[in-house]
Amino acid sequence: LARCVIVVVVVSSMALDGAAQANKKIRVGKAIGEAFSFTPLDIGIEMGIFQKHGIDIEKYDFGGSAKLQQALAANSIDMGLGSGPELAFIVKGAPVLGVAAMANAPWLLTLVVDKNGPIHGASDLKGKTISVSTRGSLTDWLVHELSRQRGWGPDSIKTLPVGTDVSQISALKTHQIDGSVVDIGAAYRLEEEGSVRIAVRFGSLFKDFHIHIIYARRAFIDKDPDAVRAFLAAWFETIAFMRQNKNKTVEISSRVMGVSLSIAGRIYDELMPMFNPDGRYNPKALEVLRRSYVEMGILPTEPDMSQLVTEKFLPVSPK
Repeated sequence: LARCVIVVVVVSSMALDGAAQANKKIRVGKAIGEAFSFTPLDIGIEMGIFQKHGIDIEKYDFGGSAKLQQALAANSIDMGLGSGPELAFIVKGAPVLGVAAMANAPWLLTLVVDKNGPIHGASDLKGKTISVSTRGSLTDWLVHELSRQRGWGPDSIKTLPVGTDVSQISALKTHQIDGSVVDIGAAYRLEEEGSVRIAVRFGSLFKDFHIHIIYARRAFIDKDPDAVRAFLAAWFETIAFMRQNKNKTVEISSRVMGVSLSIAGRIYDELMPMFNPDGRYNPKALEVLRRSYVEMGILPTEPDMSQLVTEKFLPVSPK
């Protein structure tokens, strides 16, 4: 009997020790804290999905893509939820790798203008100054690409890095700029207040695109590849949960975004389809990014995109 008790105690201790060791801490940054695109991190944490996969998340919010990449380079975070255009930072020496295509067409972002001003659509933007989060960010890229698509060259619409949506809207209201690129939640809220009109919906302009990519520091990948796999498994399980549980998703995301439940519901209906269900890359989307880097003067030559992204850590898709 005593021998049996000893065996039970040893087995129990091993089980507890294994459970403790299974919890890996991952420091994760969001390019913009209040954007719906990044609420899966909050939802996965609150619903216990990351913990289920043996992960404890330490979450950080940044005021744009450039700041997110700076934090990754400085080893302040292990993984980052950023934008597709940020892949260019890797060519410039950022020690990261794109480990999943997180979302596709950029329906999240809109260009808003003063409701009583002269700008009504994209054709009115030549020569105007539009606020963006940071230089080299997704919002910056979209404005320059819009200018290029209109046949004006990449710089005929000027950009001014201002930071968060709150700072951009303040600049718009004080007429320091002609328009602002903000997420759809902020746009709906301001539209409801009667202060702005939506002049451009970027999702309608860029069909083959990856608005968001999940990044990991190469040193973190080398140190703990299983942690990267566990994070991605939990992330895509969270996306599946969000698709199946609108009410709970809207409840949590409304708190994160600081908007009403009714606006959060509108955002959910519009943006949920943009999330990639399995993280795999669209070759056409990567080609759009590759070509744009040279056309917009971001890089001197078109990069080999296969050196910037990988699918090796993604969950295996069901047959």
